[in-house]
Amino acid sequence: MKTLIHHTAAIHPGAELHPTVEVGPYAVIGREVKVGPETTIGAHVVLEGPTEIGARNQIFPGAAIGLEPQDLKYDGGSSMVKIGDGNRIREYVTINRATRTGEATIIGNNNLLMAYAHVGHNCIIEDSVTIANGVALAGHIHIESRATISGVLGVHQFVHIGKLAMVGGMSRIARDVPPYMLIEGNPARVRSLNIVGIRRAGIAQAEQGQVYRSLKKAFRILYRSDLTLSQALEQLELIADNEHVQHLLQFLRMSQVKPRRGSIPGRQLPNSDEEIC
Repeated sequence: MKTLIHHTAAIHPGAELHPTVEVGPYAVIGREVKVGPETTIGAHVVLEGPTEIGARNQIFPGAAIGLEPQDLKYDGGSSMVKIGDGNRIREYVTINRATRTGEATIIGNNNLLMAYAHVGHNCIIEDSVTIANGVALAGHIHIESRATISGVLGVHQFVHIGKLAMVGGMSRIARDVPPYMLIEGNPARVRSLNIVGIRRAGIAQAEQGQVYRSLKKAFRILYRSDLTLSQALEQLELIADNEHVQHLLQFLRMSQVKPRRGSIPGRQLPNSDEEIC
């Protein structure tokens, strides 16, 4: 019979590991950790708790999950990390617990977190998100499903990143990233629709391309029409005839509500300090 737990691993007797979990050399697993079936834990991984990890996850060497948050407000309370199924967490990724008792840092399903990525306290990452090497997420960041975050960049606390958004590498993300958009630069700006991501999601073919045309029209209203945000949102209401444009409209509205930080603009009005969107 194959030995699934390396003899050098240090596992607290109170940890709950499914019998199919594999644990590599010198891994350290704390008392309040629960790991689901067919998950593999690489060499020198550190798991502290309370942490719950689902099924079929791959945790690569050196990752550190469930340690105390890097937050001066943390008072030693019992906060959590919750991780779903089918995630790949690459080398030296760090995922911190939430700040306050009863709160959680949440990772959904089928995400890829590449090497040296950091997920701060109280972050929520939904499903099928790709986060590239060296990305640093501050606290309270929410990333919606199928977003892609390119490498070596930082994201400010309380920022939301919309579904199917694409963030270019080495950008500075200090405000919300609208869904379906491609963002790049320092300061970051909306450059175009995330056409590749939209096509891969099948949106371009939905209803004979009508949904895709609606998103293109929404992009032109928001970022190519010289309208202010309030004016653009009024126009967007008139064409919000499908769930994707409706989601974009709702996201931009909520971006204006504190503690959200407003949305990343496309450009500024000529001879004005007022931004378009």
